Amino acid sequence: MKDRVISATEQDKDNTLDLNLRPQNFDEYIGQQQVKDNLDIVLKAAKNRGEALDHVLLFGPPGLGKTTLAHIIARKMGAGMKVTSGPAISKAGDLAAIITNLQDGDILFIDEIHRLNKVIEEILYPAMEDYALDIVLGKGPSAQILRLDLPKFTIIGATTRYNLISSPLRDRFGITSRLDFYNKEELAQIVKRSANILNVAIDDQARMEIAGRSRATPRIANRILKRVRDYAQVKGDGNAYLELTKQALDLMKIDKYGLDDLDRRLLKVIVEIFSGGPVGLNTLAAAVQEEAGTIEEIFEPYLMQLGFLSRTAQGRVATKRTYEYLDIDLPEDNKLF
Repeated sequence: MKDRVISATEQDKDNTLDLNLRPQNFDEYIGQQQVKDNLDIVLKAAKNRGEALDHVLLFGPPGLGKTTLAHIIARKMGAGMKVTSGPAISKAGDLAAIITNLQDGDILFIDEIHRLNKVIEEILYPAMEDYALDIVLGKGPSAQILRLDLPKFTIIGATTRYNLISSPLRDRFGITSRLDFYNKEELAQIVKRSANILNVAIDDQARMEIAGRSRATPRIANRILKRVRDYAQVKGDGNAYLELTKQALDLMKIDKYGLDDLDRRLLKVIVEIFSGGPVGLNTLAAAVQEEAGTIEEIFEPYLMQLGFLSRTAQGRVATKRTYEYLDIDLPEDNKLF
């Protein structure tokens, strides 16, 4: 999973690439038009009032540009930004050290905010609502609470698992935006922009080919483009034309839907071992030897968007389209379709 080309989760090799290709403003940021329009209005309004921006929650599948949006927001607000993640804030002291060093108008970006523990969440509530930090001194009946005033700052939270964020924490975000999968034309524009930055000559057909196999996700499109660039330099003249692009994608075993061997194995297990489903998530995870969270967060969203997988109260179900894709006859007694 770690080096899977079409994994939407960030990989170590993405860091330098993402920094080079990351859009610097809304004009360069392709797609998510409604999200950009809404954010642009609230950003301008906050700046006109001279106030800190309301807390922002960005959610959606990985690789769609939540972190990039956070950087653009900070840049447009002319604010400093501190970056951390839910798992990195394990103690109250960790959070206190971060937020007490913020300045007026600063932004604290918390990635994977759904992984904050409950103790940290409870400390965040007054910090987000009243711009105050409550510190408990001592223990037991003699314990005292010391309240420290904080600067007016903004938290931008990012998550792929919106349902795992507690209601009290969700309610403290004034702006909530969902990022959706990209369409093929938007991805082709992203590939064109990235190719220009990487100094790779690529034709329109090759751009559309990459876009069609990128699982509707910009991070994957950029990662594939980099692999295609390497292939074109070794096997051709360095130009990513259609035929070389197809050869590179075939070598990576990424089909026209953007599915690879792991996706096909998951679908085959549901169809061949569990007769198309329904099958529980934990049972399916054990059968394919993947973590349940990985299946739910990484595999399922795109397979469901394609119409290959369905969730029911009883479990996961392979659709008629899955049988057609795998070229397997649909059982005559199947009552699900």
